[in-house]
Amino acid sequence: MEEEADGDPVVSFFVLDPLGVEPARELRALALRDAEADVVVRPARLVERERTAPEVRHDRVALGLHDSRAEQALVEGRGGIRVGAIEGDMVDSWHDRMVRDAVLIVNPYASAVTEARVRGVERSLARAVRLRTVLTERPGHATELAREACEEADLVFVYGGDGVDNEALNGLDGVHPVGLVPGGGASVLPRALGIASRPADAAEQLADAVLEGRARRISVGRVNGRRFGFSAGVGIDAEMVRRMDALGREDDGKRPGDLRFAWTMITYVAEQRAKMNPALEVTGLGRAAFALVANCDPYTYVGPVPLRVAPDARFELGLDVVGARELRPGSVPRFLAYVLRGGGQQTADDVLYGHDLDGFEVVCDAPMPLQVDGEDLGDVERAVFECERDAISVLV
Repeated sequence: MEEEADGDPVVSFFVLDPLGVEPARELRALALRDAEADVVVRPARLVERERTAPEVRHDRVALGLHDSRAEQALVEGRGGIRVGAIEGDMVDSWHDRMVRDAVLIVNPYASAVTEARVRGVERSLARAVRLRTVLTERPGHATELAREACEEADLVFVYGGDGVDNEALNGLDGVHPVGLVPGGGASVLPRALGIASRPADAAEQLADAVLEGRARRISVGRVNGRRFGFSAGVGIDAEMVRRMDALGREDDGKRPGDLRFAWTMITYVAEQRAKMNPALEVTGLGRAAFALVANCDPYTYVGPVPLRVAPDARFELGLDVVGARELRPGSVPRFLAYVLRGGGQQTADDVLYGHDLDGFEVVCDAPMPLQVDGEDLGDVERAVFECERDAISVLV
């Protein structure tokens, strides 16, 4: 305890945490002052912000209620100052010098990933965490790496495209925060979350988020057991994903770009003669030619242009589902206008639109392609969609 010139006692205390910390002289103390009372010793405890919340917050990092770090003595001193309970995300000063372990999962074949950029991302993140980098080696590997990272580290970072983001999403436990560095051609999820588009800028933003405790709880979707972060679809968009996959990759492992995607879409619509009949049933909403399911707005991007298929979708809400009840040559310009403008489809008579849904089922007349976050999951006759509300923490 020390006393300032005005006579107010000042009590400084440090977080006692099992994580490694830098030398104590480097820690920034959180000080409390009281001009009238004596100084008292009382251990602090963490409290839930809401009694229904599935976890508590500690140092702005979500912890399971049974986590050994959820209850720690945080204050030592004596007199009239005491901290009986602290809501974890109300305390900022702890973050400044805490050293956290983090794993960076990298897809080395993603469109915007190079060895030099990986080194730059590592340097930026290393000012906020103690970092270990791992590379994906095969399909599904990022899911395994994310699960392992949640067991051994405090934070998970992912650098790659939409595919590796989706795989990592399926390995997260909902407790450990994740930071997404855009490294793909579209990188829809980090862009929709407001993460900078350049990997170097994104890494700096995420490092600041760790130090300042900036995180956001979001919902995720699930279809037939597979999580998705921004979108899933049965029908037309899944067919586009499949056709793009069939084009293969360039010699450097990169996928074809946006111009090739646009040409593939035009070719497909021309093959159908811009005509698509109802081919599936969305339970409770009716029949449609295809079903596009959104967890956020925009649904995706083509280059710099956002495609706003479900303009009312939000990360904090349930799922939105959109579909043309049927498609005819005369209706194509109108649907394109809806998507580019981001409005009108919610109330259109020829559009099926469901908003903020906890779940629904899509039943196809015949097997149809299914995609999640740009990944082809094969043909399905039934697709069960569910929303996991308040599912994960993302650094922003």
